Amino acid sequence: MQAYHVMIVEDDTKIAAILAEELERYGHRVSLARDFGQIKEEFLRLKPDLVILDINLPRFDGYYWCRQIRTVSKVPIVFISARDDDIDQVRALENGGDDYITKPFTLELVLAKVNSILRRTYGEYAIGRDPQLLRVGGLLLNSATNRVAREEKESELTPKEFRLLWLLAERAGEIVSREELLEALWDDTEFVDDNTLTVNVARVRRRLEELGLPGAIETKRGQGYRLNLTPSGDDRVP
Repeated sequence: MQAYHVMIVEDDTKIAAILAEELERYGHRVSLARDFGQIKEEFLRLKPDLVILDINLPRFDGYYWCRQIRTVSKVPIVFISARDDDIDQVRALENGGDDYITKPFTLELVLAKVNSILRRTYGEYAIGRDPQLLRVGGLLLNSATNRVAREEKESELTPKEFRLLWLLAERAGEIVSREELLEALWDDTEFVDDNTLTVNVARVRRRLEELGLPGAIETKRGQGYRLNLTPSGDDRVP
């Protein structure tokens, strides 16, 4: 399946390392929480696709941090804990968690649950995806803010730059003609200098270079442009 970014919030360094190694072995990118007093801030900085969250943490417990994350994101959250009482699992779900795994656990179970939730949220089983968000090749485009993010970097584009990138991202891997882009970006192409599109493409290229994607937009002479990023089966995300 497609690789995703997983944030692990676990103060037992041995368990965190074992989980990270297993997830990375199957292609996922993993970030470990470092400051257990600033989990929400780390979450906003890292922008993970899924969070694995322990309950027993320094300062504030996992329930608290789950509620904090829920104020800014609907990202899937999987609780892990040695607490095996039904009431703890109920509290985890009531505080915004999506699943609950008790310790000790098998790595196979964790991986299966994580992959299952990722498929339901972003992949072939996803429903009700947010039309303001589009993910392609590691990029996350947000049409509500005209911002594009990749890993830990983010950039705000002008409305025209963002619309151009969105049009290319929706058809990633395909050639989009200059005529299509001109008609979509400007109301009347008759009064638009053809060089205007070239300038905007150059600006978007620079933005992508700043995000670590040099050469992502390819010019197909006499045809148009192509965004050379690999789309997943369902790129819109909740």
